[in-house]
Amino acid sequence: MTEAKWLYEIILIIYGLSLIGYFIDFIQHNRKANRTAFWLLSMVWLLQTVFLLQQVFIEKSFPVLTLYDGLSFYAWVLITLSLILNKLFRVQFMLFFINLLGFFILLLFVSTRATNHMQGQGIELVHEMLIAHITLAFVSYGFFTVSFIFSLMYLIQYRFLKNKKGFRWMWRIGDLKQLDALSFKAVTIGVPLLTISIILGVTWAYAANAEFYWFDLKTIGSILVLVVYVFYLLLRLGKGYQGKAISMYSSAAFLILLTNFLLFSNLSNFHLHY
Repeated sequence: MTEAKWLYEIILIIYGLSLIGYFIDFIQHNRKANRTAFWLLSMVWLLQTVFLLQQVFIEKSFPVLTLYDGLSFYAWVLITLSLILNKLFRVQFMLFFINLLGFFILLLFVSTRATNHMQGQGIELVHEMLIAHITLAFVSYGFFTVSFIFSLMYLIQYRFLKNKKGFRWMWRIGDLKQLDALSFKAVTIGVPLLTISIILGVTWAYAANAEFYWFDLKTIGSILVLVVYVFYLLLRLGKGYQGKAISMYSSAAFLILLTNFLLFSNLSNFHLHY
């Protein structure tokens, strides 16, 4: 297999964008997001298929003879099934989680192959995975912060309306329905970004043979933040929470995020050393 670091990076980036698209479709039933995610995933499938055909016909090796090659074939099978299911059924829940698993398996294959076969480029790729992990975590925190700001603006506007005060400022703050919707959309983007960030972090630790601590406060804190915002989506979509109630929850969730960022980072044994 041709060892091209940049090509692996492109595949993972396209796959990650496809994951975000499927998640948005799953949450918001957005057909445009679904179509975009489908074509992005088709590009990943095409590139992987080229790799597999090269290995079979040029290298004369079917990619199931070793555990690591098997990971590549497993990811290809999941992507193929996902594309077929996308055309036959409208099951956003299944599509997102199949592709989440496929992304993790493909990422594990790429990182392991990079470490074992790509020498200098492989080490660089694994290092870039750590940078991507940290960057995506910050970007997701940015979206959660935006959601908090919209929620806070909602609560202020709600109080103005209830007390019949501050009418000259209300047009500057915005419409309640719009603020609620924007806060929701920010969380919808932040959750898949943080999920991908955590997957990258776990895979990097495995590939780099780093001492990974599941019970490290930073690790626990990141997973806790993800769980809190997933619960936000469950309350919103499953229980129908909107308006003041969900805005108060969003504000409380942001306090947990700040605790993780400011306190747990200083107490972490894992993230401080790498």
